[in-house]
Amino acid sequence: MQYPEINIIIQGHTDEPGTAEYNFALGDRRAGNVKTFLIQQGIDPSRMTVVSFGRELPVETGESEEARTKNRRVHFVIE
Repeated sequence: MQYPEINIIIQGHTDEPGTAEYNFALGDRRAGNVKTFLIQQGIDPSRMTVVSFGRELPVETGESEEARTKNRRVHFVIE
């Protein structure tokens, strides 16, 4: 495996609708699904951390479908 010294934080984000608790859980599931995929691709699970931000850090404000779509995402932070 290339770059075994690199660790990844997988951040899950959601859009506005729903309670804060629901969105934190959804962000966690979203990031967890990405982690599962990366494990299936051969990445060591000990190199990855999952964090949910729910709806707390939107990249787009507003209530349009376009804004909501942009906020349903996963970001990677390379350590």
